[in-house]
Amino acid sequence: MPSTTEKFQFTGRDGQTLDGRLELPRGGAPTAIALFAHCFTCTKQSRAATQVSAALAERGIAGLRFDFTGLGGSEGEFANSGFASNVADLVAAADALRTHMAAPSLLIGHSLGGAAVLAAADHVAEVKAVATIGAPFDVEHVLGQLGEDLAKVEAEGEADVHIAGRAFRVGRDFVEETRNQPQEARIAALSRALLVLHAPDDDIVGIENASLIFQAARHPKSFVSLDGYDHLLTERHAGTYVAGLIAAWAARYVGEPEDSSAAVPRGIVTVESAGGKYTQRVQAGPHSYLVDEPPELGGDDLGATPYDQLLAALGTCTAITMQMYARRKKIPLQGVKIELEHSREHVNDCATCNNDENRIDVIDRAIELIGDLTEEQHARLIEIADKCPVHRTLENRIDVHTTVIG
Repeated sequence: MPSTTEKFQFTGRDGQTLDGRLELPRGGAPTAIALFAHCFTCTKQSRAATQVSAALAERGIAGLRFDFTGLGGSEGEFANSGFASNVADLVAAADALRTHMAAPSLLIGHSLGGAAVLAAADHVAEVKAVATIGAPFDVEHVLGQLGEDLAKVEAEGEADVHIAGRAFRVGRDFVEETRNQPQEARIAALSRALLVLHAPDDDIVGIENASLIFQAARHPKSFVSLDGYDHLLTERHAGTYVAGLIAAWAARYVGEPEDSSAAVPRGIVTVESAGGKYTQRVQAGPHSYLVDEPPELGGDDLGATPYDQLLAALGTCTAITMQMYARRKKIPLQGVKIELEHSREHVNDCATCNNDENRIDVIDRAIELIGDLTEEQHARLIEIADKCPVHRTLENRIDVHTTVIG
């Protein structure tokens, strides 16, 4: 599902204007709303913030990424801000989203932003899940990035510090706010699902931080190793990969509302345009997925094609029918692999063809049965394959009755 970006500004705790960007799924309502906190001295335009937010929107999750006070396009003085200010900014962003569309149910934080979302989660009632990327366990870890400049700040009250070749004005309040944060207690009291993502070779925030966060948290909690990536996710597709992990994990906690499938009982399928050229969102009972066409047919390739779905219906029904029979008859069938392909063939003398070209639809189905089967058991299961309900439906005459609504 393609995404679109909108400018989004809101008021911070101290009246300053904070500048953000909303990443929205193009076509159809989002399945959830996420709030992204960028890394220390980064901005909403960092590679991680932009890639993760855009990739989540493509998966149906809208997201807001914004600049903390004094950074990027946001007003205020960075020197006078600090960790507590970042947490307050996140709460203000959640309040603004609640007014504009809906409060976030998912918080995502990168590096120090990860520590910030862990602290902010308790102040946003709607949050159900929190994901951290390369986050420090102890907020004071960030002071290590100030190096020798830390002593200068403490002595003079405010000084320029240099981080990654860039100069920032940092005040004593920033340093004091960063110290003695009860982060371990916050993590232990976190009553939301937690996903910890961390690169084993992170040379800025070591992997031991992920271990400490994970150990301090209560279940439900998950850990994913970002093997081969660096702290800032600078690799070309790192953000997209991370977004895919977060979306798959978060679906259990922040997907459609619990009663969203009530209007679509099992046995009823609804199809609705979902943006792009031909993309369709299918709702089958509680299950939702995309169907599309490949690029060579002008589609965006965001899901299987309609004929893929047809073949899948026959293949899955065939496999399930054989497995049910094998279980009932105690046949040692360990697995089934089926390959299907659709084509059309010309028949010279076709009494049943419903077209002027004497063409019939053909599905080639190759079945592999896995298990220590006798010849008799193997033959019987192949016979059973033709008795699957979808197979019988396809061989029957099908009448499609259409009702026009509106």
